[in-house]
Amino acid sequence: MSLGALCAQSHSSYLPKEEKGFLGCKMTESSSTQTQLEKERGKLPPIVPLSNTALGGIDNGTKSQFSTFSGVISTINQKKEAAGRGSPTQQVIPNSKNVRELPPICPDVRRKQRISIDTLPPEMKAPVPPEPVIPMRTKTVKEFQEDMEKAKTSGDWRVVSDFFLTTFDSFLELNAAFKKEANAPFNTTEDSGVNAKFVNAVYDALLNTPQDIQKSVLKGIINSLLHEWKRPRTKDDLRAYFILAQNPQFTNSSTFVIYAHLLRQIACLAEADHHFLGHWFKKLSQRRFKQLVDRLVQFISLRLFPSKADELPPLAKCTWWIPSATKVLALLNAANSLSNPAIIPFTDFYNSALDHRDLMEEYHTWQCYGNSHRFSFCQFPFILSIAAKKAIIQRDSEQQMISIARQSLVDKVSRRQRPDMNMLFLNIKVRRIHLVIDSLDELTKKKADLKKKLKVTFVGEAGLDMGGLTKEWFLLLVREIFHPDYGMFTYHKDSHSHWFSSFKCDNYSEYHLIGALMGLAVYNSITLDIQFPPCCYKKLLSPPIVPCDQTTPIGISNLTLDDLFQVMPELAHGLSELLSYEGNVEEDLYTTFQVFQEEFGVIKFYNLKPGGDKIPVTNRNRKEYVQLYIDFLLNKAIYKQFAAFYYGFHSVCASNALMLLRPEEVEILVCGRPDLDVCALQRATQYDGYIKNDPTIRYFWDVVVGFPLDLQKKLLHFATGSDRVPVGGMADLNFKICKNDVSTDWRISSSSDWNY
Repeated sequence: MSLGALCAQSHSSYLPKEEKGFLGCKMTESSSTQTQLEKERGKLPPIVPLSNTALGGIDNGTKSQFSTFSGVISTINQKKEAAGRGSPTQQVIPNSKNVRELPPICPDVRRKQRISIDTLPPEMKAPVPPEPVIPMRTKTVKEFQEDMEKAKTSGDWRVVSDFFLTTFDSFLELNAAFKKEANAPFNTTEDSGVNAKFVNAVYDALLNTPQDIQKSVLKGIINSLLHEWKRPRTKDDLRAYFILAQNPQFTNSSTFVIYAHLLRQIACLAEADHHFLGHWFKKLSQRRFKQLVDRLVQFISLRLFPSKADELPPLAKCTWWIPSATKVLALLNAANSLSNPAIIPFTDFYNSALDHRDLMEEYHTWQCYGNSHRFSFCQFPFILSIAAKKAIIQRDSEQQMISIARQSLVDKVSRRQRPDMNMLFLNIKVRRIHLVIDSLDELTKKKADLKKKLKVTFVGEAGLDMGGLTKEWFLLLVREIFHPDYGMFTYHKDSHSHWFSSFKCDNYSEYHLIGALMGLAVYNSITLDIQFPPCCYKKLLSPPIVPCDQTTPIGISNLTLDDLFQVMPELAHGLSELLSYEGNVEEDLYTTFQVFQEEFGVIKFYNLKPGGDKIPVTNRNRKEYVQLYIDFLLNKAIYKQFAAFYYGFHSVCASNALMLLRPEEVEILVCGRPDLDVCALQRATQYDGYIKNDPTIRYFWDVVVGFPLDLQKKLLHFATGSDRVPVGGMADLNFKICKNDVSTDWRISSSSDWNY
């Protein structure tokens, strides 16, 4: 009896009514079936009793055998393209009543097995089995499509059925059907050896075939996954996994039991095998790649929140499903990161269903156990949406605020001093005419209070800060610090962004202030009107945690010509022209490894490398020249300025939660989203003195919706102080239109005092 029959018997209750017997086997438990089962069981490995500890999973009380996938990206980048063999994955047969899960093999166990075999004397070592000979299959895409057309016309599906039945019967047959050349090795990362056009044609046709053909394909996959464990993994096995992972049948939840076992086998492969698969997945078309990602995201969502209570096996009995799927999704994320440009946006890996989980429990599990022992989604932050990460950071910030405030209260009581409510806040008192100096003094004097709730008071002005004064303080301070006359930042019109001034000075405390300001904005969920290029946020996370060793370089990132394009597009274009110049660079351009900058009217020269003024730029070394020039402009020339900025930011946002963020996500947290949906703003708007159907309101929105995007953003900037949308969307703006019973000669006004 095949695993398909056993799974069908045990899991028939998890299939829809019309899918009973979906795996193509009888569901009755007759005496003959039991006799056959006993015969088959005698031929197979013994069933190993499993425990939750052995399975691993997402329960906090259950330890996972899956190591994290954080090292995969570096492995893909660093591993040589030598073919590696993973150890066989052990499978077990469930009995006819209760399905027992397939026990995972820990990577450590595989390593111990390999070491013990390698240390055996030569005469005791088993010979390595030869590569199996792949049978010859000559069917082409055109012939397959002709067979499909004939079957649809005549209703005779026998030829098509035979093809599917044979092709998906084993890993060997999958390679015979889809491998470009049956017995060619194809042991490189650049070419999987799979006829992608044929695979796509077969899978596109599969869902249009009769149900019995689709069931036979699933039954063949089950048999393949069951029997292939007997020998070490070869590149042909990897090709089979690569092909099976693209099967569109796994979109249906009734196939999730089979899909889960496929995912576990892929997840348990050796890192060298993941290296190959990652590069092969990278070669898929955008549409096929996104289908793979969407399928895995859907699998995780439905496993966590099934649409029907009895649709899937109990979560407690298959805790390894989600870790396996997440690890394979991490493989795809690594492949996407290796592609330049990325195949799909990083946001396509977000799983919004996780927003409804207890994220702080996930975060604390990760904090306590790191990247081992227990599974946590925080080990794979690419799957968490920006809203989920903001919620984690916000809750973490609140807990730190409470902890600091409680400590202040305890200190007061221990000194027998009367507690004061002001001690629970970071109270900033500033004069408008000395805004920058006063803010710098206040933040310097109150370093210990930076993680308390922020409250701002303008000296000589009556007002209770309900959030509006804090927003105004941020707005005015940012506007003054980034003013060209202040000299701290240079505004580049071509890129519409600010960059750090390379001018040397004796005191970089203002840069520390703007860093702390950004940290306070993230900490207090305030959106700032700051226009830094994306590479600034890469540097801000280099590293994401402040190193204990003060001599460790910080804010140094491996930046490229693409990053320079986002800051100084004209200069980047010139360097790009240098790289593509077809003439003699040394004789025609006469450039050396020395650059100059003008500082306060004085020209200063800098060598990009020792003796750079005497080293000419040639066709051979021009790539080195361009990379050194980029590193000088974006790293070395502004190192002290950015270091002060870095320490200022992390003096407030020193949290492990920053390790969850991508540079693009830090930018969204600081500045908000750049996209603006006026219709969503209209739906989220509140009214005071009006109702949404009043003629005045209808006329207002008719005009605003008709505005071009730049005018819509100016309106948003006028009303909120920023033209960006918060992470939580328009609902977080608290946009309110109020009726003012005054003379109609008054112009429209905006107010942020009460978060209107």
